[in-house]
Amino acid sequence: MFILGMKESLQYSVSLPFLFVSDLELLVGSSYNGTLPLTWTGIFEIACLSIQLQYQPALSLCFSFLRHEINAHTCLDVVSFAEAYNIAQLQEAADDFVQRQFQEVACTSKFKDLPAKQLLKYLNSTSLCVPSELVVFRAVVLWIQEKPNPRLNMAEELMKTVQFSLMTFKEFKEVQSHSIWCNHRLTELYDRIYEDFYYNDSRPQNQCRIYLPKESLVLIGGDQISEDLCSRSISRDIWFGNSVRSLGGINKEIEWRRLGEMPESPRFSHEVAVLSGQLYIFGGKNYYGSGDIFSSVYRYDPLQNSWERLCEMQEKRSSFSVIVLNGQLHAVGGYCEPHYLDTVERYCPTKNSWSFTRPLDVPLGGHVAKAFKGQIFISGGQNSDQLCLASMFLYHPERGSTYLASMSKPRAHHCMETLGEHLYVAGGITTNDNRTVVDQLACEMYSPATNCWTPFTSLQVPHVGAASAVLEGKFYLLGGYSQEDCSDTNMVLRYDTNNQKWENIGQMPGPNNEIRACVLCLPHHLRI
Repeated sequence: MFILGMKESLQYSVSLPFLFVSDLELLVGSSYNGTLPLTWTGIFEIACLSIQLQYQPALSLCFSFLRHEINAHTCLDVVSFAEAYNIAQLQEAADDFVQRQFQEVACTSKFKDLPAKQLLKYLNSTSLCVPSELVVFRAVVLWIQEKPNPRLNMAEELMKTVQFSLMTFKEFKEVQSHSIWCNHRLTELYDRIYEDFYYNDSRPQNQCRIYLPKESLVLIGGDQISEDLCSRSISRDIWFGNSVRSLGGINKEIEWRRLGEMPESPRFSHEVAVLSGQLYIFGGKNYYGSGDIFSSVYRYDPLQNSWERLCEMQEKRSSFSVIVLNGQLHAVGGYCEPHYLDTVERYCPTKNSWSFTRPLDVPLGGHVAKAFKGQIFISGGQNSDQLCLASMFLYHPERGSTYLASMSKPRAHHCMETLGEHLYVAGGITTNDNRTVVDQLACEMYSPATNCWTPFTSLQVPHVGAASAVLEGKFYLLGGYSQEDCSDTNMVLRYDTNNQKWENIGQMPGPNNEIRACVLCLPHHLRI
């Protein structure tokens, strides 16, 4: 206030109404220690004072708290605060939270006080994330019944945001039995909704609710076998999931769009990673011979739509794993005809160079490595004898390996992702009691806190060599094949830890085995 050229800097005295000494003490203290003891009880008062005094360091801490600690009970307060002070980025983040956590937000008391214009904005948004149309209907009814006299006039406009035709008969029975229809003012509206659900055969066949995730699933490369099992097709294609479409009942599908092609050769059994919003592609192979394995590395910038060839890995690798840790990329193990590899090398983006780190205890291929809380966890894989392993261990680039509790069964060519406080493992192959390689349908999750494994919902079909990613807190399993009959698994599954179920959300757009996936934030013009 006094050093940034504001008018108060020229005044002899400055009036600061509604300023509490305790709040001013907090701000003065933060200028010395760089911290603020923020809680939801006083965050808005401190933020308002920081705005009034134009104290940017404290304001930055307040905004950081509001973005990272936002929840279903506070998000609408954050929206109101950001709107009142015209803080566009904070309002966008808060609006986004409301829409993507709508089911939970709609159950809070503050939801009932939403202005009608704001409610309609949320209900008509393609960022509205709901598991079914019944959630939208319940929210609309709850809002109307809070103040029925003035709000019943908006019932027709609000009910238009509910796509009743996408409901199951069971869901629509709940709609029919709701007490809101007892009001005679809604009789005509109810009749139209009823007739449209049961008797309207003219509505569009492709009617759906479209949901646009903030980020996109991206599929890179991969292999595909022909229907007669006589030929293979290896791809350079890159696809992204633009939207998730709810088609009715529990039926959903991803709308895939083609993003482009990888440079040079098509590839499979490669690896990908995302660092600083850019896509990295490593190694892999374009056929099954010793000369068909790559060491090349490419980087794709989605904002510039440009590719850059980077320094090659020091070894050719396929069926390996790459993780991002502390701003660097680690390529772990893999296979290079005719040997499995125990080497690990680290890429430094600022120097564009690779250097070897401590090797693995044993050569590994078909394993998965993931970074979790600053540590590298490695599960399963095959050794030099092509035996599947049940191991789980921590790898440190300087100190080497520390073995943890093993999985219940050996596993390789599987997927592993971090969700919350666990690492979830699904798909792949295993060996039975006769040492025969078979599909692995059982799934299990690992708790680093307790060093133990727990089973979770099994797969219904094989997913060997599938891709995986985590988008908006859900585990996506994409494609794969069956080791036992060589057939492709051309479906996308999504695991929700809340209901502990796998959900089928459509088909793969093209190649679907030994493919890789990641999550990228893509430019707006690609998503329209």
